[in-house]
Amino acid sequence: MNEIEEKLWNYIDGFCTEEEQKTISQRIEKDENYRRKYAELLAFQENINAIDLEEPSMGFTFKVMENIRSEQARVPLKTHINHRIIGVIAAFFIFSILLLLGYIFANISWSHAVAIKLPQINLPAVNSYLNPVVIKGFLFFDVVLGLFFLDHYFRKWFFEKK
Repeated sequence: MNEIEEKLWNYIDGFCTEEEQKTISQRIEKDENYRRKYAELLAFQENINAIDLEEPSMGFTFKVMENIRSEQARVPLKTHINHRIIGVIAAFFIFSILLLLGYIFANISWSHAVAIKLPQINLPAVNSYLNPVVIKGFLFFDVVLGLFFLDHYFRKWFFEKK
């Protein structure tokens, strides 16, 4: 685009100052080249203004709006609370407190603390049953059960995410 077309487009669109408008209007009146180019650009501008813009159908607009409404609203990160994490933390503290209470009760000298005499209960000797092989077998069984539990939990958690 040359300088004449640029000035004429600014004149047609109304982007020039009053002084430039006066100068260009005088050139259009006096100069044949400016007058011809102005008429050409003005006709082009009128043709562009005469074109109707195409709009999407109402059905398309309705479908798009329905899709937007059907999407779940995103929960802001600040308000999302993972209740599983809170439950695990609470379980840890409850378990810790129970262990501490068990340790305390196991180490209390009950003969001095309780004035009431309780009847003597004779328990069978379990020391012969609790040898290292039995204890290791029990722990192995507990570890395998724990791994099955974790596998079930993580599979459930993973497939719920998808």
